[in-house]
Amino acid sequence: MNNFRFTSEPFTRELRIDSRFIAQHLDAELKKIRDVVEARQSAAIIAPAGSGKSFIMRSLKSNLPEARYRVSYLRLSNLSLRDMCRQLAMAIGTSPAGHFPALIKNVEEHIRSGFDAGVRPVILLDDAHEMRPEVLRILKILTNFDMDSRLVVSFVLCGHTSLKQILLRPDMEDVLQRLVYCGELRLLTREESKAYIKHRCMIAGLREEPFDPSAIDAIYEITHGNMRAIDKISLASLAVTDEKGRSLVEAPDVAEARARVWM
Repeated sequence: MNNFRFTSEPFTRELRIDSRFIAQHLDAELKKIRDVVEARQSAAIIAPAGSGKSFIMRSLKSNLPEARYRVSYLRLSNLSLRDMCRQLAMAIGTSPAGHFPALIKNVEEHIRSGFDAGVRPVILLDDAHEMRPEVLRILKILTNFDMDSRLVVSFVLCGHTSLKQILLRPDMEDVLQRLVYCGELRLLTREESKAYIKHRCMIAGLREEPFDPSAIDAIYEITHGNMRAIDKISLASLAVTDEKGRSLVEAPDVAEARARVWM
């Protein structure tokens, strides 16, 4: 982008945690989730795509001292109960071999041994909305230690809005009771979206954002405050404007970029 003076790639997904956009509602949710984990209990984050779920998970992991916590990340799909246990075993660093009862026992013993050694296990289950209900019930099994008298492991379920409907099903009551907090993220407001775009341009090396007010409004109307969508349409708009030999993005450039992105 020769007509702009970025010093690094703008609107990239490869963003360090210390360069994140500071949003009050995201920081508030992060604190609540961390409080739950520090209390050795479990929680859920329910959010539409592009609303900051990944930020919460990455920030939580970076904020928990490695000397005290062992954080494992597992991205899920429509797995069987045995395959889920195998993936979980590999994520926490133990053997995934054996039939289901042996797998469960192995996972439990590995979790317990870490806790007894002074390291608190924390397991992040991403895309939990894609888990089968019968597989999601593994949460009840793996949080039950010593006849449910010890808090040993924390699970953080992360999923899209359909996860809420799954957890509220009558047959999932036993799983819901294991979650002491369920946080719901929202999309950015118009003003937050404007601040987000300015922030992303600033950390890429520009002091003045290269979008005029009409372009900012157009981006918000298209994305409704979805951060991932803002990144995508903003980057495409910059490319359109650069091709025209200009250095200020206007609303027609955003409209043209949208046609390219969603063609």
